[in-house]
Amino acid sequence: MEPVGYRTAAESRLDATFSALADPTRRAILARLASGDASVTELAGPFAMTQPAISKHLKVLERAGLISRDRDAQRRPSRLEAKPLAEASQWIAQYRQFWEASFERLDGLLDELQGTARKSRRPVSKKR
Repeated sequence: MEPVGYRTAAESRLDATFSALADPTRRAILARLASGDASVTELAGPFAMTQPAISKHLKVLERAGLISRDRDAQRRPSRLEAKPLAEASQWIAQYRQFWEASFERLDGLLDELQGTARKSRRPVSKKR
């Protein structure tokens, strides 16, 4: 049995990914980077915040492994990294399978109960 509070490297990466994705600005930055590399200036454009504020968001995304940043002369373009998102998607898929199986069992139970209810109904006789 693992000690309480023990985290595997995969769990720590997943924690960092979900923590980074919790912020709508960071999700919007990732959505923008899905269409191609961009500089801090380009990423800051649609937001009502300063470039240093955007840089802080980029650092969180970079620490989570969701983006990488290159040096291109004076420009530091950011690039989307797919692996952490794929890991998060796989984790979510496990729970999707659980819920789909649960709903299938519930559907089967409802079908069974409805079949039993139809069989137990008797025609109502009309009294005069």
